[in-house]
Amino acid sequence: MHSSIQSSFTPTGKLRASINLGNPILAYRDAQGQAAGVSVDLATEFAKRLGVELELVLVDAAGKSVDVVVAEDADIGFFAIDPVRGEHIAFTAAYVLIEGCYLVKEDSPIRSNEEVDMSANRVVVGKGSAYDLYLTRTLQHAQIVRSPTSPTVVDTFLAAGAEVAAGVKQQLEHDARRHGGLRLLGERFMVIQQAMGVPKSRGAEAAAFLARFVEEMKASGFVAQALQLHGIEGASVAPAA
Repeated sequence: MHSSIQSSFTPTGKLRASINLGNPILAYRDAQGQAAGVSVDLATEFAKRLGVELELVLVDAAGKSVDVVVAEDADIGFFAIDPVRGEHIAFTAAYVLIEGCYLVKEDSPIRSNEEVDMSANRVVVGKGSAYDLYLTRTLQHAQIVRSPTSPTVVDTFLAAGAEVAAGVKQQLEHDARRHGGLRLLGERFMVIQQAMGVPKSRGAEAAAFLARFVEEMKASGFVAQALQLHGIEGASVAPAA
């Protein structure tokens, strides 16, 4: 371990990892109220590699997770790769792929993804999430309504009487079971590439070191085992870069 690599990731002496509890595929609170999940496991392993103490910076939404790393209040984070976010953050290749789907009410006339982008439709999405960024670019006619975080999308959708909810497939499935009278459209509208990232200001050497770490974690089976351990379905290990 080069001390220059170590110091570029730990300006405070600890590795501060931004953990987004708003995406249950990446992280959640366990029965003891502690943060757990694939991203926590990867952060723990990376701190071990660096030989430093880990400090978790917990946030409840993807947008906040990005802000914390851009502001350098955290040294690494776990995000969906998106060009808007790439301005200040150096991303690794993806470690997991997550499906984004649409949810509608049982009696909705909407049957396919193609029918979502109509001017009569309001699409509820988590503010600043990868779905928000993607749909803001791609929807031409439908109106986007933003809920505070991804886990609040379905509640916001129901409260607003909106036509469509968009987000992580598992979260929507979970909420559909919780509320009843809802259904997912049959196909995904996007696949999100979840990656690790470091502020670009930390330099190319740090970015390359993190990228190699992610490739190793995929190749060794670490990511697959973490997904299995935390009972995550609907997310798959990303292919080698």
